[in-house]
Amino acid sequence: MFHPIANIEDAQTLAQAIVNTIVEPFLVLDENFRVLAANRSFYQTFRVDPEQTHGSLLYALGDGQWDIPALHLLLETIIPEKTAMDGFEVEHDFPDIGRRTMLLNARKVLYDHSSAATILLAFNDITARRAIEREKEELLGRTEDLLRQKDVLLREMEHRVANSLQIIASILLLKARSVTSDETRQHLKDAHQRVLSVAEVQRHLHASTGADEIEVGSYLSKLCSSLAASMIGETQAIAVNVMAENGRIDSQKAVSLGLIVTELVLNAIKYAFSTEKVDALILVTYETDAEDWKLTVSDNGWGKPVGDIPGAGLGTAIVEALVKQLEARIDTVTGNTGTTIAVTRATFTSRMPKAA
Repeated sequence: MFHPIANIEDAQTLAQAIVNTIVEPFLVLDENFRVLAANRSFYQTFRVDPEQTHGSLLYALGDGQWDIPALHLLLETIIPEKTAMDGFEVEHDFPDIGRRTMLLNARKVLYDHSSAATILLAFNDITARRAIEREKEELLGRTEDLLRQKDVLLREMEHRVANSLQIIASILLLKARSVTSDETRQHLKDAHQRVLSVAEVQRHLHASTGADEIEVGSYLSKLCSSLAASMIGETQAIAVNVMAENGRIDSQKAVSLGLIVTELVLNAIKYAFSTEKVDALILVTYETDAEDWKLTVSDNGWGKPVGDIPGAGLGTAIVEALVKQLEARIDTVTGNTGTTIAVTRATFTSRMPKAA
């Protein structure tokens, strides 16, 4: 059963107890902004004397340190119009405690049987929070600056790598022309072509915006187009087509796939069509199924037994190493209608056609 408070002294005692229970600094002001009550947190936080606080004008507390323009605006302009305000931010340099940032919550209490009004004012010190936010903003700014620097350095490195690869390729070609051994000359030409292949993969990755992820269809199409333009002679017309499902792959995977495709396409160009063939075709397909994928390079050349494929030594070793790195497997099917080499991650049922 509810028992009303018998007298005003008991009501004041209860009110002061409630005020002291509030954890954040808290003030009760009259309509003239004089302090009617303050809690312990207010005295401890702002280091003011209780005897000099009670009954004093808020703006005069602490030798005028509370004479804050933003506080005038809140109490004299905003509160009379709205009667309530939450999250009003005030920043001020207090002589005893230093610079503080506070969120003020204010309420104007009106009474039914009196023209007097009371203002409740609560302070939430967010100085530490704002300091952390500023540190995070500064850290973010420095991080963005470092990322810009990294991007510039990466582009410079890519440019130098491309130039270095071109120089190495040129040296290998010059050396191949100067040696007398046909076998050594062929090895040097193969090395020259592989360096160019690496340079081609690197060039396409460099041209891709975003760097972290590559659009696989566009990437393989441009790569194969470049390989065909540089390797297919006028005496034998060989079409190199690409069929790839939409999707993006990370740059590291793109490098490995690009080198595999380069090796297999070059091998098909050089060995699949030992004699001229009408409608000669090399088809590169790429399919995905969630995390699984399948890369296939097939041709409609004359085909030979797997163990009798020319140049299968170093090229096969390179491809097998890359396939192992991708945690995939490689399968080769060859016959008199052509050769199909499939690189598959996990179990995958192909939906793409083969060269025919």
